Amino acid sequence: MSRAMFEYTKTVLNKVSFNTELFRKELEKAIKRLLPYEIDELRIWLNEFTQGKPELYVYLPLIK
Repeated sequence: MSRAMFEYTKTVLNKVSFNTELFRKELEKAIKRLLPYEIDELRIWLNEFTQGKPELYVYLPLIK
């Protein structure tokens, strides 16, 4: 079940990445509902996903 939540979170973040405010809100929700090891995986995914997207890269400190 939690693996599905992690995959769902990645999908949502990908879809809302056009809007930085929505991205921040969804990232904050993800941090609250994911397990600690999934947050670590999300951090790795976000580092790759935000490469070349400086408007999103500024939200990485929320997850650290």
